[in-house]
Amino acid sequence: MIESESDRLISSSVKANEKEFDQTLRPRDLENFIGQEKIKENLYIFMEAAKRRSEPIEHVLLFGPPGLGKTTLAHIIANEMGSNLRVTTGPAIEKAGDLAAILTNLEEGDVLFIDEIHRLNRTVEEVLYSAMEDFVLDIVIGKGPSAKTLRLDIPKFSLIGATTKLSKLSSPLRDRFGNIYNLEFYSENNIDAIIKRSAGILNVSFVEDCSSSIAKRSRQTPRIANRLLKRVRDYAEVKNDGHINTEVVSSALEMLDVDHFGLDSMDRKILITIIEKFAGGPVGLNTISAATSEEMDAIEDVYEPYLLQLGFINRTNRGRIVTDKAYEHLGLKKDDKVV
Repeated sequence: MIESESDRLISSSVKANEKEFDQTLRPRDLENFIGQEKIKENLYIFMEAAKRRSEPIEHVLLFGPPGLGKTTLAHIIANEMGSNLRVTTGPAIEKAGDLAAILTNLEEGDVLFIDEIHRLNRTVEEVLYSAMEDFVLDIVIGKGPSAKTLRLDIPKFSLIGATTKLSKLSSPLRDRFGNIYNLEFYSENNIDAIIKRSAGILNVSFVEDCSSSIAKRSRQTPRIANRLLKRVRDYAEVKNDGHINTEVVSSALEMLDVDHFGLDSMDRKILITIIEKFAGGPVGLNTISAATSEEMDAIEDVYEPYLLQLGFINRTNRGRIVTDKAYEHLGLKKDDKVV
């Protein structure tokens, strides 16, 4: 049975049992937030200007792959602005009345964070327009010819929206955000620094090379880096009296089936399937899906982006092709048959 995306160790999505762990490691101000330097600089200027004018910061839209710090930045903005943070998700706001209840309970200067904002119901989204622009809430009372519109003033607030799929956000909603930031994958040096910071919070000690060894396998994503650190710590406590060295890191991650590029068994299965069954490509996405028993959307949205980023596959008009770099990583030649 193939594991689901949520079960993968190197999944960038947050797992249900990790929320408390994530909150422990989450930085609370911009100074301790590592990486995304341009975004940090812009946010500092806009927040400082808003504070000097005693106004809420303009609405902020954060987009990018999961695990890069969108939720963390929302908490930091609220903390830096001295505001209360109200958290919800797009799917949780099913009706316009749900949104009205949230907005009318806000206080002046509060920050409302909507995760997965691209999944908002269109009716709900239209109610949000006037709330974002004019800080009013238009409510329709009754139906048919007797219907009336009631306009309610709501406190001035800042909306922070987060999405992994900017293209699914409607243009009218996107245009109402004053600050739009794209969170990018982190450099290996930044991931290394994040691991060292997290290790300090968790009272984990290791030799110097260990953090960089974990960083190389972290798929340039802080959430995955922290998860791997936690697993290595657990392995060291059981197998090596809590002492972490490069051998312990290698053994722990080998046991967890994460190679030195951060690929797991499913990533390798996709590559090997294309090589073994389709001579390295080109091959269509639907054919790969059938051959690996994995959903097309999962391959395209979850597995493929990192393989593309590493340069292990190429997209062409005729389909996906495995590159020479992938053959080299797998220890194969183009004429080899995978056993």
